[in-house]
Amino acid sequence: MTATAAKSDFQPAVADRLAAWLATLDPVTLPKPVTDMTRRLVLDVLGLCIAARKADYVKATLSACDRCGSCTAFGHPGGFGAFDAALINGTAAHGEDFDDTFEGGPVHTGAVIVPAALAACEREGADSDRLLIGIASGAELICRLALVTPKAIHAAGFHPTAVLGALAAAGGVAAALGLDPPRAAAAIGIAGSMASGIIEYLAEGTWTKRMHAGWAAQAGIRAALLARAGFTGPRTVLEGTHGFFQAFAPSLRPDFARLLDGLGSHWLMPSIAFKSFACGTMTQPYIDCAIALAERGIPADQIVEIVCKVGEGTVHRLWEPLSTKYAPPTPYAAKFSTPFCMAVGFFDRGAGFSRFTGERIRDQAVLALARKIRYEIDPGNPYPAAFTGHLRAVLHGGSVQEISQGHLRGGALAPLSAAELERKFVDNAIHGGWSNEDAARACAWCAGLFASSAIAECESFRH
Repeated sequence: MTATAAKSDFQPAVADRLAAWLATLDPVTLPKPVTDMTRRLVLDVLGLCIAARKADYVKATLSACDRCGSCTAFGHPGGFGAFDAALINGTAAHGEDFDDTFEGGPVHTGAVIVPAALAACEREGADSDRLLIGIASGAELICRLALVTPKAIHAAGFHPTAVLGALAAAGGVAAALGLDPPRAAAAIGIAGSMASGIIEYLAEGTWTKRMHAGWAAQAGIRAALLARAGFTGPRTVLEGTHGFFQAFAPSLRPDFARLLDGLGSHWLMPSIAFKSFACGTMTQPYIDCAIALAERGIPADQIVEIVCKVGEGTVHRLWEPLSTKYAPPTPYAAKFSTPFCMAVGFFDRGAGFSRFTGERIRDQAVLALARKIRYEIDPGNPYPAAFTGHLRAVLHGGSVQEISQGHLRGGALAPLSAAELERKFVDNAIHGGWSNEDAARACAWCAGLFASSAIAECESFRH
């Protein structure tokens, strides 16, 4: 076969088509909603990193890293290598499950993509335009990848943020570094062999989910740097017989149209949602329903039972086994118990950092109400296309109160305002020990994030 014939037989793989799109991105022509969302993601991640910087799991992560390099781990003195900075920032940002989400996935975006793109740009001395391209493209990729096999990755026992995050981070870093399409496709192909993250943390409320975002972030950097140096990866990593989706989502045929259609003309990442509560994503609308019930003036002791209509795909993570969800063994496990989170929301009208403590998981009033909450699977529930909430409370005397919420507060249908998101950031920063002045300076930095000197100014947040 001649070289000309071989070239004509070339068929672009899915990764090739993604890589071709990555090569077209120009910061000047990005839609304003994309640029605005990129700033919001950085602000949210920065606040979460500061809030968690003194947590035991962050200290443990720091102990496994080397303090030498040019990259920033927010809230920690000195410089780190790119891989370590991405691991630390990603673990801290995702550690309290207070980071963003995407209705349609679900995946967490900022905790993977921001640490990966930022560390890569610091390592390379890249300017802020490259950071913008890296975060915007990586965020778009993880959102679109999450639509390819809805629910199937979780059903196989894997964490979508972890496994999809490695691919998206590789693509985002490849874009930030300006890799040509063949090398960008190779980066995605390499990342397929680096993707990992199982959800067995649910059994005992252990910490492994917390590191998934950081692990995916550092894997994406490694994959992109290897590809830049000529290391090859399979172009058919996504659709191949032994490819990513066959390995991580074998129960469902991949729908690559949802990944590729409108790529470059219709952006999904501006619809990313920011959480109001520091706990599992699909619990959030149910907490809102529980708060609404409490605000009707109904005492907890008048409640006989609360029945929630839920999507079947959420049950194995947030409802079962009910015996464990009724009495979470750790504060972290409590974040993934819908009954516990609803009970806390009912009593406290919120579910922030301070509600998930060793003392609170032994609060008998909370546990008593949690034990009154059960679920029924609703075949018509739209999960994962939308995250909804519903409860039907039966009271002593037989009266019934019913409350529904058809969307995730903080998402596209009810977004947090700029003031609300900034308030969340300030609260998180102060929780982590920063002053109001520190928080205000960080807000100003994010507002001017894509000025040429912004990446160099990251060093001022190493405290």
